[in-house]
Amino acid sequence: MRYSIEKSEKYTKFTLDEDKLDTLIAPNLKTEFISLYQSGTANLILDLSNTKYVDSSGLSALLTAHRQSNQAEGHLVLVGVNDHVMKLLTISKLDSVFVCLPTVEEAVDSVFLHEIERDLKAEGNQ
Repeated sequence: MRYSIEKSEKYTKFTLDEDKLDTLIAPNLKTEFISLYQSGTANLILDLSNTKYVDSSGLSALLTAHRQSNQAEGHLVLVGVNDHVMKLLTISKLDSVFVCLPTVEEAVDSVFLHEIERDLKAEGNQ
C-alpha cells in the first residue's frame, strides 16, 4: 500500500496513493488508522485525490477511521473525493456521516473550527 503521512500540531494528513481502495488495501489501511489514533492523532485529514474506486471493504476502512476519530473526540475530513466515490457514499447514506471537502486547505479550516467548538463546549461544561 502506497501512502504518505504529514503530521502537524493539530492534525495528521494521510494521503492514499492508490487507485483502488478495495479488499487488497483495506485491511492494511485499517491497521494504519488504528496505529495513528493510538499514537495520539485525534484529527485526521484523509486525502483521497488519487483514489478512483472504493468498494465495501474500503468503506469499512473509512468507517474504522471515523469511529477512531469519534473515540478520540477528534475530526475526520475526507478530501478530494471523486464523483464515483461520492456516489457510493451517497447510495450507502454515508455522505451524512463523513465530512467531505474539496481541498486540504478547507479541511484544515474545518479541523481548526472543530477544535474551537470542542474547547468552547468544554468551557461551557465547567
